[in-house]
Parts: sequence; C-alpha cells; structure tokens
Amino acid sequence: MQSLLNKKIVLGISGGIAAYKSAELARLLIQEGASVQVVMTEAAQQFVTPVTMQALSGNPVFTSQWDSSVANNMAHIELSRSADAILIAPASADLMAKLSLGLADDLLTTLCLARDCSLLLAPAMNKQMWEHAATHRSVARLTQDSVALLGPASGAQACGEVGMGRMLEPAEITEQLIAFFQKKPLAGKKVLITAGPTFEAIDPVRGITNRSSGKMGFAIARAAVEAGAQVHLVAGPCDLETPLEATGKISRTNVISAKEMHAATMNSIDCDVFFAVAAVADWGIAKPSKEKIKRQGKQSPNLEFIANPDILLDMAKIVRTKAGKPHPYCVGFAAESTDLANHANEKRKRKGIPMVVGNIGPDTFGSDLNQLLIIDESGSKKMAKAEKLQLARQLIQLVAKKI
Repeated sequence: MQSLLNKKIVLGISGGIAAYKSAELARLLIQEGASVQVVMTEAAQQFVTPVTMQALSGNPVFTSQWDSSVANNMAHIELSRSADAILIAPASADLMAKLSLGLADDLLTTLCLARDCSLLLAPAMNKQMWEHAATHRSVARLTQDSVALLGPASGAQACGEVGMGRMLEPAEITEQLIAFFQKKPLAGKKVLITAGPTFEAIDPVRGITNRSSGKMGFAIARAAVEAGAQVHLVAGPCDLETPLEATGKISRTNVISAKEMHAATMNSIDCDVFFAVAAVADWGIAKPSKEKIKRQGKQSPNLEFIANPDILLDMAKIVRTKAGKPHPYCVGFAAESTDLANHANEKRKRKGIPMVVGNIGPDTFGSDLNQLLIIDESGSKKMAKAEKLQLARQLIQLVAKKI
C-alpha cells in the first residue's frame, strides 16, 4: 500500500548536518508513491549535493530563484502551484526565523511565501539553538500561521551534545506526512485501545499465551492518531514500536497479564471510543508457582484455572452519556474457528456493545494482511482483504460516522 500515491511533494533542504537524512527521506517518500521535487538552499549544498538528490528523486534539483529552465523564469511560483505540500527537512533555525517573519531572499523562502499549499517543517539544530528565546518566538509565529512542525526529537547531536533539536528520522517524518494528509474525523476525541496478547504465568519461566501479534491493534492506534485523536494504547507483550510516537498524540502502557490489562483499561475510562482489540486470556492460573515447576517423570502438573476479568464487558457497563449517546462507544473484536458471524453477533449482544469486528480466516495472526467482518445493529458487512493499516483506516472512518 502506497499511502502517498499521486501526491506531489516539494522537499526543501536547508543548511545543517541533518541534510544527509534528506536523501533517505526522498527515497521513502517515493516508495510511498509520492513524486518529489527537491529545492536546496546554498547552505544545504555544503552538506549534500544536488547530484545526489537528483539521482534519488528522478527530477532536476532547483537551487536558484534565477533558474532560467522554468519557462516564465518564476520558479517560486511554478513549483508551488502543482504541489500538495512543501516539506522542509532539515529546517534550520535561520530558515525558521526567516519564514516566521515573512522574509524571502532565496528560492526556498520565496517559494514558501508564494505557496498555496500546506507547509511542514522538520526542525534540526543544536539544543541551545532550539532552546533559545528567538527560536521559541519563531515557533510561536509559525504555529500561529498554521505551519506544521514535525519534531524535533531529543537525542545525540553531531556536536556531541545531547538534547532537543535533533531532526526526526526519515521514517518518522514520512509517517507524520502520511498522517497529515489523512482525514481528521476524530479531532478532539480520546481513543482507548487494547492490543496484543496477554501472558498468564504458570511459574516464573512458563505461562499461557496466544498467537496474537498486536499488529491489528497497533494499526488501529496509528489510524486513530492519523484521524486526529488522542490515543492511549494498552499493549500486551509484543515486539512492536509505538506508532507515530513523535507526534505526542499517543501514550502507551505496557502490561503482561489480563488483570494488569484490566486495571490499565479501567484507569483510562475517560474516552470517547474504546477498541478492545487485544486477545485477552479468558482464564489464568489460580495459584502460579513462585518457583519453576520441576518435571517429575511423566507426571503432569495439576493446574487450577480461574476466570480473568472481562475487560470489554466491564467497559460496556460504564453508564455515562454524552449528547444522548452511549459513552464510550465500544468496539469489540472476535477471532473464531467456526461460524464467525453468529458467534461474533452473539458476543456483541452478550457484552451489550454496538459493534463487533470479526477476524476472517486462520492466517490473520502475525500477518500484515487481514479481512474483517463488521457486525452492528444494522447487520454485517465484509471488508475486502487488505493490509491491516488500510483496514484500520476504513474502520476508524466508519466508527467516526457512528459517533
């Protein structure tokens, strides 16, 4: 799936050591389906060459406002008119100051002033420069002018210091640009999501779990952030990175057992939508051993099971109303081995929730692909098999309409 298919991006590069990351950024944008037109300042060319950027973008690189290759000799006009967005990465302190004041003394700044498309900046500078009062004033003015800032992050810097000002990694910038173009039907909403498996301890080294990878839940978390929501992700043990973490619009709580997931969920009931995506163990071990259980020939250990709390049922029992509608709007998930539609609908009625999403097929665990069956009070509808992120975006748009 190419999330930037047919998007035309002007990639601006200003002077800074982080300019070396712009080469990888151009490559990732093109992989996502975008066409990339690079514009470089004179200072940027001290760090990476136009030849490099032309080879990666497949387009001539513009460096001068006096470029005669443009028919009307107005590159600052022509380049922005066909663009869906201008993305400047890295954006130096000098460039940000100029843009915040409306100064335009080269092609890139003139282009930004003459644009009729969105402008996004990925700041990159030394931590003292980022923390300087003048930079704070630049950020405030740019934000007031509806310029989107992607980052910066905190980390090791080329100067050897550590702190805020480091440019986001190319993959993070790409993700945020993709998110920028998504519709925002959940703007101002709070979304709570459980994802992944739980692990129920038998002893300190053994336990009971399941095949859930967490990929579907994490995809929904990303899609919810893209849609403008503030997201709290409660994740069972899974090896997945928090999506769009650099946006500051998602928080994550890691848990292991079903009881821990229940507690974390109940502590976050102040939400508008709850997606119960996690594959929570229905039973745990009544008395887990504090020491490893030793094997004794062919004799099996005597394990006593106990029912775990029902997270979705408890959330659905929360009696609150907002604008006359049940709040939060609860979406359950069902994975069945047989008769998915009937079992999933029975679950929806038993839990007292408006929607259940069924995973179709035995190959969904751990896969990047999935097929969903949406069941609500109006009936059922299949979503065509697709990448989990694509399905997650469709599901988010559907739920947004419901609330």
